[in-house]
Amino acid sequence: MKIVHTSAANGDDTIYKTIEVAVIDRRDLTPSPVFPFPVVGDELNLIPPLNFAMVDNGIFRSGFPDSANFSFLQTLGLRSIICLCPEPYTEATTEFLRDGGMRLYQFGIESYKEPFVNIPQDTIREALQVVLDVKNHPILIHCKRGKHRTGCLVGCLRKLQKWCLSSIFDEYQRFAVAKARVSDQRFMELFDVSTLKHLPMSFSCLKR
Repeated sequence: MKIVHTSAANGDDTIYKTIEVAVIDRRDLTPSPVFPFPVVGDELNLIPPLNFAMVDNGIFRSGFPDSANFSFLQTLGLRSIICLCPEPYTEATTEFLRDGGMRLYQFGIESYKEPFVNIPQDTIREALQVVLDVKNHPILIHCKRGKHRTGCLVGCLRKLQKWCLSSIFDEYQRFAVAKARVSDQRFMELFDVSTLKHLPMSFSCLKR
């Protein structure tokens, strides 16, 4: 702190003022942290996958990611990815996971169209066990478009979180839009979560 004395003449009187001035030693300032976000030129090149959204703390959902999304996915600090498609990853995506130390859980559920419906409950149940294990967080759940298979898995998670069916269906329809399927909603409605209720949920369990 530096003190500066000033004076001003006012007729025959002299007025003195004392001003306190803060002196900053810039050598003591801690530099701002530099985050390793990928930069192209002077602009951030962060492109999320199709239908990307946050499901809960440490849980995300999307469509099938590709190389254009790698920079964005790096910012999430993912530990695990759940792939609900049977198709194998490209070599570039496999290398991206390996370099990032991410673990891949692949539950290959075949794509389908109504009325030919075959959503395996056991597979969804296994995938939920991976989602519920916080050691796998942050985790990304994805299928091809992030609509049906991903929507069913997230809908079953919401049942565990004690959401009402109308809220579960509303969320499902926001992502499926015109492609919403009655069979998916029927699957979520009938899915039995009783065998999973013993598993701990350390993230949000708010009802809706």
